[in-house]
Amino acid sequence: MEKPLMIALDFDDLETVTNFLAAFPDPSRLTVKVGMELFYQAGPAIVADLKNRGCQIFLDLKLFDIPNTVKQAMVQIGRLGVDYVTVHSLGGSAMLKAAKEGLNAGAALAQVSAPKLLAVTELTSISDDVLKNEQHAALPMADQVLALAQMAEKSGCDGVICSALELPVLRSSDISPDFLCVVPGIRMAQDQSGDQVRVATPDKAATDGASAIVVGRPITKATDPVAAWNRYQTAWQS
Repeated sequence: MEKPLMIALDFDDLETVTNFLAAFPDPSRLTVKVGMELFYQAGPAIVADLKNRGCQIFLDLKLFDIPNTVKQAMVQIGRLGVDYVTVHSLGGSAMLKAAKEGLNAGAALAQVSAPKLLAVTELTSISDDVLKNEQHAALPMADQVLALAQMAEKSGCDGVICSALELPVLRSSDISPDFLCVVPGIRMAQDQSGDQVRVATPDKAATDGASAIVVGRPITKATDPVAAWNRYQTAWQS
């Protein structure tokens, strides 16, 4: 079974999404990421539209609040029938456990499968300097991400969001090999990194043990998005 290549649909309305997906002969082959910009504009209707197209859906809202608020929000998200959802690991173990409970409860109410719960560790826009001097973290980046991932696993999460640079540490740790490591910040060597700091190529992410990768602008802003998707897919699956 192919590991997912998740296309980040960083658009601001449903019409733009529709035009983008129209280029793909079979949208049911796609896993797509719906982030804050698109979901806050289009709401649950975007999820329904993508489900009708047969897409796998990663709803990336990075919930981060007190446990009860996150739990109740996740009940509503669990009803939607998406495949993956994010929460921020820095909210702590109680919040992560509450998120999982809410997702399971919402999915049961809607009689759909519960989404995989992914905990965001450190954003790929965060450098070691920012981690140390602005977040005042006591650990270096790889150790910080490992500690957050271990907490997420113990709290019932199905995986984490991390950069490819931390994969060797995670995959050589006591974390289960079935624990998902979903990796954004993926670029071909010739592509611009934009505001991403901790980046890697798709083949490097695959070699180091990524479960899935997320690619946005190199595909969505490409002159030929289908050709760009095929190029990334070939490198990722090889």
